[in-house]
Amino acid sequence: PWFVVSVPAVSNCSSCCCPPACACIWTDWIDVSYPNSSDRNSGDYETFENIQKYNSSWVCAKAENISCRAKQFPDSPIENLGQKVECDANKGLICNNTDQKIGSAALIPSCLNYEISVCCVPNNPQCISTTVSPTTAPPMSTTTRVSSQPVSTTAPTPTPSEIPSSTTTT
Repeated sequence: PWFVVSVPAVSNCSSCCCPPACACIWTDWIDVSYPNSSDRNSGDYETFENIQKYNSSWVCAKAENISCRAKQFPDSPIENLGQKVECDANKGLICNNTDQKIGSAALIPSCLNYEISVCCVPNNPQCISTTVSPTTAPPMSTTTRVSSQPVSTTAPTPTPSEIPSSTTTT
């Protein structure tokens, strides 16, 4: 048996072919965790799990992209702040105090306070589901396998003008 995988395309498609309103939508800036500088086992954890715990109505069916920034330095890329920070569209942001060194943007070996904005696909089954349906290869003496390159639906990293400009603390 062969499997045909169908992934809804989000970009570069005409209205005749796209699932309705499936383009990701950027959230406002989210900050649900604050690092405790006196606790080396603390950090800043803007993870999807923590956001959900803090706000049970928050839903991000599928994160297409993420933007992370230090609240104190909103115009500086986090790569330039000298801190070890994980900014991942599958998890959110993780910063551990134990990973920080004196001399970075923070004056003590502690995480800065970070916030994230997530580009979420709407919670619509047509937008987030991947259909896998079994098919049968035709009976013949040779088998031909046709493959195509996967379609990337990941949005490019936004420029500062595309990122939500409002800052909200929730």
